[in-house]
Amino acid sequence: MAFLDSETRDMILDTLKQYAEDRLPLEYLLELDHNDEFPTDVLRELYDPERLGLHLVFIPEEYDGLGGGAYDIYRVSELMATIDLGIATGVLATFLGSDPITVGGTPEQKAYWMSRVANEALLLAYGATEPGAGSDLAAMTTKAVPVQENGHISGYKINGRKQWISNGGVADLYTILALAPGGPTWFIVDRDTPGYTHGKPEDKHGIRASNTAALFLEDVYVPADRMVGDCEGQGLAQAQAVFGYTRLMVGAFGLGAGWEALRRTLRYAQERIQAGEPLSEKQGYTHKLIVPNAARLEASRTYIEWVAERLDNGEDDLATEGAVAKYLATEAGNKAAEDAIQGHGGYGYTKEYAVEKIKRDVRITTIYEGTSEIMEWTIARDRWQCHLKTRGQYYRDWAARMDDLHRSEPQSGGQYAALALRALAVILDRCRADRLTRNQHVLFRLGELVAYAEGAAMFAERVQGKPTEAIPLDIPARQALSRIFGREAALKVACDGLRWAIGAGQTDPNLAQSLDLPAIYAAQDGLIADMDQANAALFKAYAI
Repeated sequence: MAFLDSETRDMILDTLKQYAEDRLPLEYLLELDHNDEFPTDVLRELYDPERLGLHLVFIPEEYDGLGGGAYDIYRVSELMATIDLGIATGVLATFLGSDPITVGGTPEQKAYWMSRVANEALLLAYGATEPGAGSDLAAMTTKAVPVQENGHISGYKINGRKQWISNGGVADLYTILALAPGGPTWFIVDRDTPGYTHGKPEDKHGIRASNTAALFLEDVYVPADRMVGDCEGQGLAQAQAVFGYTRLMVGAFGLGAGWEALRRTLRYAQERIQAGEPLSEKQGYTHKLIVPNAARLEASRTYIEWVAERLDNGEDDLATEGAVAKYLATEAGNKAAEDAIQGHGGYGYTKEYAVEKIKRDVRITTIYEGTSEIMEWTIARDRWQCHLKTRGQYYRDWAARMDDLHRSEPQSGGQYAALALRALAVILDRCRADRLTRNQHVLFRLGELVAYAEGAAMFAERVQGKPTEAIPLDIPARQALSRIFGREAALKVACDGLRWAIGAGQTDPNLAQSLDLPAIYAAQDGLIADMDQANAALFKAYAI
């Protein structure tokens, strides 16, 4: 599969950083946020092929793009989120809006439309969500009625409403999901098509530099050749096919925003003197507000990179893995931003300091492209089937691989991931035996526990053999973070799993013993030492 070489990718990232330094100072970004203003000129400059041509990363080479892969998309998305998540959302909307074409379009449609997007730097929007449907695309009511001429379908008339559409009021081109006689189908609509209008921009909690608006379609006529794929009824399958990419991208947004909040806290902690020494020297501050967030964010990064690598190797059907990546990274990003406000004290609560804005911005990442609750359901549903089909061996086999890893790489945290995975298998067994997943809340909580256990396992597995190039922490520092996260995952899976199993009425009097809680608590030995090591590395990497 096509992707950028490291030299080209680094050039794009460096150019984007320089553009942000020159064109997007904090004062300007705070002004956009305060005025609830979409910076059209910034998006046009980002897309201008003579300047940055950022949108070309998402477009295949055969359509005049750069042909970036999933790893490239993740790196660009993370960097965009560190700059401004509202502007990043405008870029996401174009990528998302083009997805139905790149996934489901005919060769002629792909060549025509994607080349236009590349060469004309068009802004796109993805018109799927509806007021009464939310994440349930199958419940949409927007309809596409065929128009016949001389016994043949010449086009469709679309009627309906779309809600929460990023770039909704500013896009040049829209992909609209509507219910045709053959089922949900994507259509390509120009902004100046008669019958199409959009609402005023939504007054949002965060990402106020993005444009979000409702779309209204009243007898909007679309020629038949603008039906994506030239076939009705493929819309939901086409939407599902891109979730691996788009959820990875939103996960990278959570990662980037969370790390930007954390970096600002690291700098503040070195400057702020309390009782004669900087906050960076106070363990009660760093080990609560700094180190745990770095561990969660880097566990998320490792999972994102694993999914990106698989996508770039041509694998498909990674919707579950994309959901885990999004869930871990966006929840971690929100927690890091929340703790950044606390870490700045009263200053963090003011709009003058960027962490207040970051917290409002990053909140959306747990909502758009599927809420955290939808992610929990997706993860639990799919991994529950894996557990059943393997007669309970899916996570036990994975735990055995972690034991092998610990023997070969004892510093990488495999032993803690193994504890988490075995505890997860025990909880899943008990849920099966007592039919506890009849309780929806239990099923959703299983999704959270799966994400933590898999995140710990992937962090341990890749931290040494496949180190990241995206952050200035050496392997020993990230191994310490892996061990910290692995311990947290094991404790969370066992304790939360026991809590919800008992709460739902499980019948095994020996469940606590089966979870091996004494071993999990004993595994916390050395935790403070690992936090000390990680903390020293973080402040060394981000010394002011």
